[in-house]
Amino acid sequence: MTKIRWILNRLRRTLMVHVASYAVMGLIVAALASLATNYLPWALPFEISTDAIDSLLTIIATSMLTITTFSLGALTSAYSSATSNGTARATGLLTEDEIVQSSLATFVGSFLFSIVGLIALKVSFYGPQGRALLFIVTLVVIAMIVVALLRLINQLTKLGRVADTISRIENTAKEAMENRLQYPFLGGKSLPDVAHQARRGLPVRASTVGYVQFITIKLLADICEQESLQIDVLVLPGSFVYEDSLLAHIHSQGDVLPEGIEHLVHNAFEFGPNRSFDQDPRFGLIALTEVALRALSPAVNDPGTAIDVIGRQTRLLSYWGEAWAEAEKKEPEYPNVSVLPLIYEDMYEDAFNLIARDGAAQIDVMSRLLKSLTALTRIGPMASRRAAQHQLDLAYERSLEALSTEAEKGRLKSIYKRAIEDAAA
Repeated sequence: MTKIRWILNRLRRTLMVHVASYAVMGLIVAALASLATNYLPWALPFEISTDAIDSLLTIIATSMLTITTFSLGALTSAYSSATSNGTARATGLLTEDEIVQSSLATFVGSFLFSIVGLIALKVSFYGPQGRALLFIVTLVVIAMIVVALLRLINQLTKLGRVADTISRIENTAKEAMENRLQYPFLGGKSLPDVAHQARRGLPVRASTVGYVQFITIKLLADICEQESLQIDVLVLPGSFVYEDSLLAHIHSQGDVLPEGIEHLVHNAFEFGPNRSFDQDPRFGLIALTEVALRALSPAVNDPGTAIDVIGRQTRLLSYWGEAWAEAEKKEPEYPNVSVLPLIYEDMYEDAFNLIARDGAAQIDVMSRLLKSLTALTRIGPMASRRAAQHQLDLAYERSLEALSTEAEKGRLKSIYKRAIEDAAA
């Protein structure tokens, strides 16, 4: 994905773009109706009075403001609920909901259409054919408003609920994983940690403090091809960098590197104050974990949600473990650019470590966690199984110290014993 495509993709998911596009369409339709007299010169079998259209457009204009205000209030409440009961990282996913955005865009576009139509009617801008066409378009707009309102009401009944928030995060994390599996090293080739430590080159350092949100590997590949270079990318999307943090190493076949090459390489990295889901599969796992931690807090005390999250984390990591082993064998699209791989240990820690810490004293949560990790020790490549085994051992040790009754400890030991037997089988 190029940087321009990434920017356009982010703009497409913003509410402002949807509202602006519908508003412009409303203005254009209202204006084009005035041309009906020139292009429809024949007499129509019926004539629409100005008062009839005026009444309909007035109703639309006044009601759309009320409906939009109501919708914004309901959405604000849903976003607040998602933040307090789930995680603040999920709010961005809710604001990108297509049904919500298209509904609000329909309301605003209809409002502007009605305003322009009323103004044009007052100055006698429409002839008989224009009024007839405006009337037909107005009926279509009313139908669009009814459909949009029904869809929005149905969506508001789910928006902000914990179950809906968790599902959105899981789907987004799965999509990020699928994108990474399609380009396992963002289009480049693998840079093992040993190779990174062994070879050095011209360093490219960050000039700001923030998260790496996007890396344009194609731009780096073009630089390598033009200047006969090789570039090692030392950070991944989601990494937090400081001023002077290493971003990449540049390697040249000659002794002298082109002037200003560091600046060109630096431009391939996009930074921001927050992490982005787009190129960062780990961020989805972290967001799911945050929902589980909120559920395990004494103020909420909802172990069922934590158990639900554990199941979703298990589903994501089982998919990743089985698919990544094949994906990393793909031929690189840009062999002159080397990128660090995602580490199983990091992903398993993102998914389970903090849940095991906060849920250590709850046998129902730990029982599900140990069973899930036991299953993950039996599937996927060996590196994935070792990461799952490490989290299994760590969770068992924590819970064994935190549980208060011998009966619960005995139950935990029984689960862990079966896990060890399955691993040895």
